[in-house]
Amino acid sequence: MGQVLRRENLADFVNKLHQSGKTVVATNGCFDILHVGHVRYLQKTKSFADYSIILLNSDKSVRSIKGPTRPINKEQDRAEILCALSCVDYVVLFDEDSPKNLLDEIKPDVYTKGADYTMETLPEADIMKKNGTRVEFISFVEGKSTTSIIEKINKENE
Repeated sequence: MGQVLRRENLADFVNKLHQSGKTVVATNGCFDILHVGHVRYLQKTKSFADYSIILLNSDKSVRSIKGPTRPINKEQDRAEILCALSCVDYVVLFDEDSPKNLLDEIKPDVYTKGADYTMETLPEADIMKKNGTRVEFISFVEGKSTTSIIEKINKENE
């Protein structure tokens, strides 16, 4: 069972994991309505290190990125659901639009992102290069997205 960590303690926590010889993989996202695409992505993410840390966009961050009707599920609910997955060790909420500052603080060994990005388009690429973090791009499950689920629900309710 995963655990929600406070952002203030995260850099020290990850440093202790590194000092004990453990590896850390990080990824980020909204994970609003959890679906099979999310689960497979998070399982693959966990396969790259001893511990996985999910940097979860807060409600404020999701609204800023996705608009005023999102998120559907509140941050505490999304964090609890993620923590219930065996492939998730830790979850940390962040308020910014991008996890760049948080990634720079924790310096994970590996960072995963969806395969719709490349190193050339990855907003966090400069931080990854600076800290020597390996980046792994993970393919999406075709046709599976929170947006498509919302669109389907809206269409059925018309």
